[in-house]
Amino acid sequence: MNSPWTLALLSSAITIASFVLLNTGALAQETSNGPASQAGDASVRELDSQVRELRAMMEEMRAENAQSRAEMRELRQELQDTRKLLTPLAASMNYSAAAPEPTAPAANSVSTASTSVQETPATSSAVELGSRVQKLEESTQLLSSKIDEQYQTKVETAAKYRARLSGIVLMNTFRNVGASDNLDFPNYAQPPVPGSSQASFGATLRQTEIGLEIFGPTLAGARTSANVQFDFAGGFPSTPNGVNFGIARMQTASLRLNWKDTSVIAGQDSLFVSPLSPTSFASLATPAFAYAGNLWGWTPQLRIEHRFDLPNEQTLTLQGGILDNLDWEPPYDPFYRYAQAGEQSGQPAYAVRTAWSRPLFGHPLSLGMAGYYGRQNWSWGRYVDAWAGMTDWQIPILRRLVLSGEFYRGRGVGGLGAGIGRAVLFGGNPYDASTSIRGLDSAGGWSQLKFQLTPKLELNGVFAEDNAFASDVRSFAVDANNFDTILGRNHGALGNLVYRPRSDLLLSAEFRRLHTFPVYSSSSVTNQLNLAMGILF
Repeated sequence: MNSPWTLALLSSAITIASFVLLNTGALAQETSNGPASQAGDASVRELDSQVRELRAMMEEMRAENAQSRAEMRELRQELQDTRKLLTPLAASMNYSAAAPEPTAPAANSVSTASTSVQETPATSSAVELGSRVQKLEESTQLLSSKIDEQYQTKVETAAKYRARLSGIVLMNTFRNVGASDNLDFPNYAQPPVPGSSQASFGATLRQTEIGLEIFGPTLAGARTSANVQFDFAGGFPSTPNGVNFGIARMQTASLRLNWKDTSVIAGQDSLFVSPLSPTSFASLATPAFAYAGNLWGWTPQLRIEHRFDLPNEQTLTLQGGILDNLDWEPPYDPFYRYAQAGEQSGQPAYAVRTAWSRPLFGHPLSLGMAGYYGRQNWSWGRYVDAWAGMTDWQIPILRRLVLSGEFYRGRGVGGLGAGIGRAVLFGGNPYDASTSIRGLDSAGGWSQLKFQLTPKLELNGVFAEDNAFASDVRSFAVDANNFDTILGRNHGALGNLVYRPRSDLLLSAEFRRLHTFPVYSSSSVTNQLNLAMGILF
């Protein structure tokens, strides 16, 4: 066996082992998803993407490891053959050294010296070869153990397609001062209940998320995949301490066909006309400021995306699709589904978006514009044309400083969370066929400044507001005819620190303030201090 070939094989093994260790170390420094949706942070999605790439590398290395084991078996066989050839020679040399000729001391001295000269290369070659094989075996065992460790995370499916489990186990501890619509992740402030305490304290894990992604076959040149994501914010069972036993709730579930420049997505997904959301681990069950200018919804939809590659690393994206025409009404029945106002129009909602992007300071610089339209039938021939125009932006100011946000203006788009969740106003008794209705005009948005203090520590500040046009409300409707209090404006602000000591561990501290203005009563304020700890997988 050639020594250079052995050295090359040994170098390859060491290189493979080093590659695994370097990638394992890099994983600890980089951010990774699991499981991601607009409900969660963009950084969580990035962490999940990096974990996916690492696992793919591990699968490739497992195949390379099998090949190296086969080559090692061949190397052992060659070593055994070499030892068989060296054994008789070594025995002959030992015999000559043990029984020198007494009548020829000079010749014996020469013979002994000659034996020493001949024995050293052969013996050292065998020892060196054995040492190299042993080191190769140790490297291979180390590599195999690392790959087996990663292989344990593989999820097997009945269809034998590759699957990936991801998500975040998230615990939030919070203290509120003031009343709100929801204790653990408030969306707007409410007047306190007479006689109740102004302060409250609690903890929850119902914002924990679990996601599953399936990688299917190639179809007409497109890579197929599907994903589903759940949390535990679907309500509470009516049992003692039921607030701790959150009911599982589907957030998103979609199927994708991805070509090089084109994608087709079908399923329940986040709004592609409102793709951004503030960074917050205090609010995943609903995106931060969901009722304060941040349009959102996990809506059944069918959309097509096409990407154009332009010079200087620029990309132009066109998106268009149809959506389930929802208007934010709660279900009429807990078990059976009936058509709501948007669905009673007999047509879906329509949406389009175009966006331009390019890298700048290591971040995406992007500008997007979108439009939405949906017709609603509120029975008795009362129709409302809901529409909205949106814009979104991400602007890296410096390498560590990024400005992002969204703005919208629309009418009757409570189905996207606009107007603080209200789509229309009733001018009288809602159940009277002669009562007139009006789509609620509103405008709002949010803006975030992200400062990356260190690779592991970031600071975020956000301002947001949703403004239902109070002048239109006062000239048309009153609370008594609209089921509950009509909110005119909802203002929010937050600041948080997010620390990621490892790619799969995060710690966050956030202070949030909500100031809500009803049209016909005084405003209310809620302050929340939220501490979060999450483990991503």
